[in-house]
Amino acid sequence: QVHLVESGGGLVQAGGSLRLSCAASGDTTCVSAMEWYRQAPGKERELVAAITNSGNLFYDDSVKGRFTVSSDNTKNTVRLQMNSLKPEDTAVYYCNAFGATCPRDYWGQGTQVTVSS
Repeated sequence: QVHLVESGGGLVQAGGSLRLSCAASGDTTCVSAMEWYRQAPGKERELVAAITNSGNLFYDDSVKGRFTVSSDNTKNTVRLQMNSLKPEDTAVYYCNAFGATCPRDYWGQGTQVTVSS
């Protein structure tokens, strides 16, 4: 089992920055990648950024150049640095961990990010 806990959300003005963290605990040996998703009210959950154990990165076009995903040396903590935030970035942000040998995907509880105009 993998347990994920997100933190770092909050209220920020447009143009500001926030840094989200996702701490993974438990048996993470099967995890090969971790992702950040977000879900705005009335919208589907969407993939924002991802990082693999080998260091490959993915960013949705809407956040390229503004968001940076990184992990610590143990790869048990993944961060999402969010700069130049826009009101349309307002959403609940979720951390996801998965791997080919994991019995399932693992999700955190989410952290609210609100960007005021």
